[in-house]
Amino acid sequence: MAKSPEEEHPIKAFGWAARDTSGVLSPFNFSRRATGEKDVQFKIMYCGICHTDLHFLKNEWGVTRYPVVPGHEIVGVVTEVGNKVEKFKIGDKVGVGCLVGSCQKCDNCSSGLENYCPAQIMTYGYPYRDGTMTYGGYSDLMVVDEHFAVRWPENLPMEAAPLLCAGITTYSPLKYFGLDKPGMHIGVVGLGGLGHMAVKFAKAFGANVTVISTSPGKKDEALQQLGADKFLLSNNPEQIQGAMNTLDGIIDTVSAVHPLLPLLGMLKPHGKLVMVGAIAKPLEMPVFPLIMGRKLIAGSCIGGMKETQEMLDFSAKHNITPDVEVVAMDYVNTALERLLKSDVKYRFVLDIGKKLNSV
Repeated sequence: MAKSPEEEHPIKAFGWAARDTSGVLSPFNFSRRATGEKDVQFKIMYCGICHTDLHFLKNEWGVTRYPVVPGHEIVGVVTEVGNKVEKFKIGDKVGVGCLVGSCQKCDNCSSGLENYCPAQIMTYGYPYRDGTMTYGGYSDLMVVDEHFAVRWPENLPMEAAPLLCAGITTYSPLKYFGLDKPGMHIGVVGLGGLGHMAVKFAKAFGANVTVISTSPGKKDEALQQLGADKFLLSNNPEQIQGAMNTLDGIIDTVSAVHPLLPLLGMLKPHGKLVMVGAIAKPLEMPVFPLIMGRKLIAGSCIGGMKETQEMLDFSAKHNITPDVEVVAMDYVNTALERLLKSDVKYRFVLDIGKKLNSV
């Protein structure tokens, strides 16, 4: 007979979990594994709420196994380390993003690309090596292999937890596709949790940044608050036509179905359109603009552990943090409802450090 989540492991833990496709979270007692020789255990202080959490809670991708404790933008303080841990000591600030495991043997892992390992283990909702499910950061503590934890810079506020997903998801493609050179003209489609981070990183790289959105109300946010250089309404043909052949690259953060033809038209020859929004349905891909301009449509998903640390260090050096609204754990269901309506600028962060009382 299978053990209950509370009995699977020796360390008692507490969090908030969804039990069905309603996605509604409620208090949940479960357990974490004992701290192994290469593990770090840490008290979770803050955890970001990502749009992926919404998809997963409602089983919109058809892979959710309940109960599920979401959260993969996690920052905390180390409370215990295994006897072979080299990177961390008790009291260190630590971060965990979307991954808690990979094979660490394949070509991707050997190249620092654990995020593309076929045997990757996601931070929540995935079977771990021992067959038990992983539980995420909407909880009081965590145990993780030190390889999948990153050092949290001292001068970064811990509330900047969304850097561990929204941050690396936009930093990585800008770097990999060579869109990080000063003077480049970069477009950012969508101004939400991902989009506002893409603007901040692109500006820090010295780029000229154009925000492309369907929402006129975001113009002042883009230009005045985030420092973008231009703002275009994607549903305004005149504005789009005026931007034809002006951009070296575009980071597309939108997770809903939308046309790619106008975006490809805005790219210069050899330009790159990089998709980072998780769109459930297929998009139409116009071929002629690709052929006639040797243009590229690509995709990118988070980043490996080395690059995630690099991104955090870059953020600390350049004072880059996400714009967040910090809320208490018992506000989580309201926060998720507001996130569904895009009623946040630009990321909710749960204050886990405030005492979570078990049921």
